[in-house]
Amino acid sequence: MKKKLLIDLAKFRDPVNGKYSFGKCAYDFHPNNLGVKALVEKAMMLFTCRKCEDAPCIAICPEDALEKNDDGFIERATNLCVGCQSCVAICPFGTIMNEVFTYKTSICDLCDFDDNTETLKCIETLPEGAIQFVEMEANETEHIYALNDKVLVKELKWEDFKRNE
Repeated sequence: MKKKLLIDLAKFRDPVNGKYSFGKCAYDFHPNNLGVKALVEKAMMLFTCRKCEDAPCIAICPEDALEKNDDGFIERATNLCVGCQSCVAICPFGTIMNEVFTYKTSICDLCDFDDNTETLKCIETLPEGAIQFVEMEANETEHIYALNDKVLVKELKWEDFKRNE
């Protein structure tokens, strides 16, 4: 089984002060990059966002930087986003976080890790367990979902809450 990154979204936020930590990144082309932030943003839009039918975040965006893709997930065109944070303010469920959804975008190239990679700079500089290497597949029973073929995300999806009612 191939090694994957497991991102536990709950561990990025400090339970005491509520601040997010994104660690440090080894992205070669931009030394101040917070590559993990790009992964967290995508994961939140796929798994945390409640995918409102009328999507007020899309309606309020003055630059049309948000849109629903064919699967109903909201995506941000970072080249159009001006960082006004209107989407953050209007989200009725608070699932668009202003510390995550920022004007300045970051890029994660996954450091081209393979099964021999022992650690990454982000893993070393994030709260324990926020990102870790695992050899497993997605498991909806444990609330672990595939973000792509190299990244898994642990998060309670809105649909999971609805099923438990």
